[in-house]
Amino acid sequence: MGGLNGEPGRSGAGSRGFRFVGRDAEQRRLRTAAAHPPGVVIVEGEAGIGKSRLVREAAAQLGEDGRRVLIGACHPLREPLPYGPVVDAVRRALPGLPAGLPPPAPALASLLLDGGPAAPEGGPKSRRLHLLHAVREFLAALGPAVLVVEDVHWIDDGTRDLLLLLARDLPDGLSLVLTQRPEDHPGGVPALGTALLRQPGTGALVLSLDRLAESDVRDLTRSVLGERATSDLVAALHRRGEGLPLVVEEDLLTLLAQPGRADDAARLREADVPRSLREAVAERLLRLPADAAAVAEAAAALAAPSAEAVIGAVAGLDEERGAAGLVEALHASVLREYGPDRYAFRHVLARQAVYERTPGPVRRRLHRQALRVLAELDPPPLVQIAHHARALGDRPHWQRSTEAAVHQALALGDTGTAAALLRQLLAEPGLDSEARARAARSLAPIAAQGVDFYANAVALRAILADRQLPPAVRGEIRTGLGSLLLNQAADREGMAELARAVEEIGPDTVAAVPAMLALVFDERQGPESAERWIERAERAVRGSNDRPLAADVRATRLTLAVTVGRPVPWEELDRIPRGDPDPGVVRQTARALYNVGENVLDYGHDRRAAALVAEALELARRTSFPAVELHAEVTLLRLEVLAGRWEGLPERFEALAAAHPDSLVVAAERTIASGTLALARGLSAQAVDVFDQAAVTTSERLMGGLSGRTAAGAVAVRAARGEHREAWESARAALAAVRQAGHWMRAGGLVPAGVAAALACGERAAAEELTAEVTAALDGRDAPAAAAELHTARGLLAEADAPRRAAAEHHAARLAWQEIGRPYETARAAEAEARALAGADRVAAAAALAFAAAAYAGLGATADLARARALGQERGLRPKSSPGRRGYGSRLSPREREVAELLARRATNQEIATALVLSPRTVEHHVANVLKKLATTREAVAAALRAAS
Repeated sequence: MGGLNGEPGRSGAGSRGFRFVGRDAEQRRLRTAAAHPPGVVIVEGEAGIGKSRLVREAAAQLGEDGRRVLIGACHPLREPLPYGPVVDAVRRALPGLPAGLPPPAPALASLLLDGGPAAPEGGPKSRRLHLLHAVREFLAALGPAVLVVEDVHWIDDGTRDLLLLLARDLPDGLSLVLTQRPEDHPGGVPALGTALLRQPGTGALVLSLDRLAESDVRDLTRSVLGERATSDLVAALHRRGEGLPLVVEEDLLTLLAQPGRADDAARLREADVPRSLREAVAERLLRLPADAAAVAEAAAALAAPSAEAVIGAVAGLDEERGAAGLVEALHASVLREYGPDRYAFRHVLARQAVYERTPGPVRRRLHRQALRVLAELDPPPLVQIAHHARALGDRPHWQRSTEAAVHQALALGDTGTAAALLRQLLAEPGLDSEARARAARSLAPIAAQGVDFYANAVALRAILADRQLPPAVRGEIRTGLGSLLLNQAADREGMAELARAVEEIGPDTVAAVPAMLALVFDERQGPESAERWIERAERAVRGSNDRPLAADVRATRLTLAVTVGRPVPWEELDRIPRGDPDPGVVRQTARALYNVGENVLDYGHDRRAAALVAEALELARRTSFPAVELHAEVTLLRLEVLAGRWEGLPERFEALAAAHPDSLVVAAERTIASGTLALARGLSAQAVDVFDQAAVTTSERLMGGLSGRTAAGAVAVRAARGEHREAWESARAALAAVRQAGHWMRAGGLVPAGVAAALACGERAAAEELTAEVTAALDGRDAPAAAAELHTARGLLAEADAPRRAAAEHHAARLAWQEIGRPYETARAAEAEARALAGADRVAAAAALAFAAAAYAGLGATADLARARALGQERGLRPKSSPGRRGYGSRLSPREREVAELLARRATNQEIATALVLSPRTVEHHVANVLKKLATTREAVAAALRAAS
């Protein structure tokens, strides 16, 4: 068995015990390359990116596989020792060498051992050749081995020559692994050049490490802090360190030192720069010439990517010296280019570190110069000017600049920047009441349309706590809060806030119209109340010159018509303005298109819905309407689920959730998609967890069709696990809520799931009553999806005593789903058709089952495919396998690949047995074969599958 020999205090598990995250693919590539000598691997990345951790994790595995790993490192201040990094690596390997290995040759032994033989005589060139041969001879005698030399950006000339010579004739059993920082190479030339990677017969691999994704930071944070790892904290950690592992780990150590604090994210936002980063930045600055250091200080004070001329002028340098200093700062990787003539620090904490170490008088001078230089630009960057005025303590100047910047941002349609600036104004303790009211009234409508739920809600609630506000102003702000609670959290409290806002503003006034329009959609009040609110809004806006408000009323009227199940007004939708010069009018067009699109998607008009939502997204982006933009992005992902385009969906949902951690709609749709895919792939335990969690959340909120779809998923997964009584109880509660709201057109699969659950519990009368009730409710309605679900419900009812009628109903459902464009539902209907026909028409049943099986296979619905196969075997609808089996050798068989894919999704053996309709013993056999063929562990199957494909 080989061993791992590393530097003291740097273990393969990580010196601080943090979990290894985000590098599975890189680790596997490194291990694979190192395990196939001879070869050279270069691992590169900036300081703190995790090069050493990656190498040590891979080295630990290589050592367990029987490879001897020798690790040395270059240092900027190494004491004189010829070829020190290589000699250090060999010296540390000596205690673990097997007995019988020949001793090192004199040229090497003289450096390794006290009192060792004298080095061979001769000049430097002769001694170097003797040492090279001695090192090569020693490494070759070790057998399978890996020589790691870290930090070769600090390599000395002698070691560089030694490694280049060694690489030209690597021993057959040796792999050479080097780590380096590209930014530290003078002029961008690698320390060892490119010749190292061009040797005939030698493998070559360059691994460039990227920063951690937010999902990786979340995994790391959860492993360290457990339940304290909120989405807000993870976002703060990722944003603050920009994914640099060194910074994230330093911040986690800071949080660990103060356990149990509820304000981790807020405290982190105010924390100092981590010590290790401060030291790294200070070291880099000390190496800069004076003009480059001045440029760095100016860039730190400017705090935003800036032009060369601006940075030089703020630094107090003429054009030539400013340009030269900037080039030096770029070569030293202190600054980087962010775009044409825009330069700034590589990450925000590096800027903060430089700013904090700049003396106070110098900082004030830089801010004064920045104010002067920026004011001369056309147009002046008002947000930056406000920043420098505030840094100088000039509050009147800061307030004027900030208010001007708000107007500028709103004129450009940048509501996000406007909201952030308004929150800054409102957070200022000494702001006068008139300015506070102005800012509050401006923020309220932006907050209602924005996606930064937490920050906007906190700001609006804080304003409402001010008892000196006039009632009408309070009502406008409360309208923003109520709309925000509804749009972003589906919170019932939002309706109560809106009702209060109408009274505070004054009923039937123009200012109260936004609140009245939101109250139209109070599900608890019924259609009569909705009609009264929309009529009051229409009367109030009549005669008003506020065109965006009139467009808001029109959009609400269109939405209401579709929501209550009236025929979709397609012609009116075509007439609403897309190219109006007023962005406020176009925003309401985007809202109408999205709302109608979302509703008709629930009804089963998927193609029309996709077109409407895509157009809404385009208009929302064009006019800066973030709330509609976010909802449209979520709905387009939902359309991908329905259309069976499942590849990469979990990652796309995760990215959207990471960008909008406070959005309940994103979380709910992500959960439904996750549960649907988990159930289709046999991960029933995961599906139960996610659907149960979502069902609780949506049942307590005003979430319309989402509640029905979530409840349907929870019922289906319990039925799949054989928990029929629990499934029926869940269905009954959810059906009661749909009944109260009158949402039978958008029950989202709950009706057939409820009928199936009732029949499984012997509650046939309840199943028949439910089907009759829904049949009456859908009479004359244009709801293709609900009609297809009703065909399925009738088919289920008829299967016991009228199989041909049942098959006809299931076939009708199949055709309906096919027309709608939902392949998973189409396959489920075809399978049900085959089940109904199995005893009456085996040929037709076999054809329907073959259709379903092919669809399941294409979707990757492993559990459904296994169930269909089992039905075919049980009913004799497909031929049994021939006695002779095809040999697959070291490749995975189709069944083993199914098992491997379930293992990659962390399925248990029992879940695999259930999903694939296999015995536990058979599953154990397949799992063992998969792990053996992939040469991996159960935890690493996902990475092994990716590498194999």
